[in-house]
Amino acid sequence: MDADLRALEDLIAQLRPRLHRYCARMVGSAFDGEDVVQDALANAVAAWSTEIERPENWLFRVAHNAALDALRRRRRLSQFEAEADASSVADAGEGADARVSAEASLAALQALTPVERSCVVLCDVLGYAADETAGILSVSIASVKAALHRGRQRLRELPPDAPPAAVAAEDRRRMRDYADKFNARDFDALRALLAEDVRLDLANRVKLAGKKDVSVYFTRYAELDDYRVSLAQSEGWPVLVVEAQTAQGRVRYAVRLDWKDGHIAVIRDFRYAPYIMDSLAVTPLG
Repeated sequence: MDADLRALEDLIAQLRPRLHRYCARMVGSAFDGEDVVQDALANAVAAWSTEIERPENWLFRVAHNAALDALRRRRRLSQFEAEADASSVADAGEGADARVSAEASLAALQALTPVERSCVVLCDVLGYAADETAGILSVSIASVKAALHRGRQRLRELPPDAPPAAVAAEDRRRMRDYADKFNARDFDALRALLAEDVRLDLANRVKLAGKKDVSVYFTRYAELDDYRVSLAQSEGWPVLVVEAQTAQGRVRYAVRLDWKDGHIAVIRDFRYAPYIMDSLAVTPLG
């Protein structure tokens, strides 16, 4: 690997948690946000050039475009509103509104238009100045200030988030059974639950497919005695929260499972992407 590409990978490692915070808020999901980050970074590596000025802002622009592509695929966006130079609007409650924006849920942010959401997240959540935000989004500073004002006002007027819907009893039972087997270190029983065409996404590390290859996943966990899982709910899904005390400190991350015909069809493990917990609203399930 040449030194220039190594420098890009070092920058990616440094910025990845912040890129995820941005993408998760753009698409309304911490889980989907990680998919967008993966797409964005693949695009960034392919397009990288040492002639790029301000690589950090450039990476955010790539992530922004990847997020818009994801929204278009969902048919939630027809086009990004590169709004004309609206005049800047003085905002007497700017400091308080910025705090509201920074604390807004992923669901609340979806009530904003994409340009409002972009400006609110970049300025109020990630701390970029208006001129930096304008450079990332390729719009004018006046447009950023106007969109920021509108976005803050809209967030201020939103009603409180509705409580999450209850997890179906069967889904809870199935995940509870998985958690009990994991904590009992009965990994042979968990291997037996894998579908033949199961897929594993060990985020930020590796992807595997097929029961034989994915079975190794449990072999690795069998070597980690202190890892325990508990059942929780997030984004309408039952999830597993993994916790352990390691030599590097306490770790806490999420695992999501998709099922088909009583077998595990997809495992999404965020052990190597623990930063998603910063964007994930988790409710324990007793």
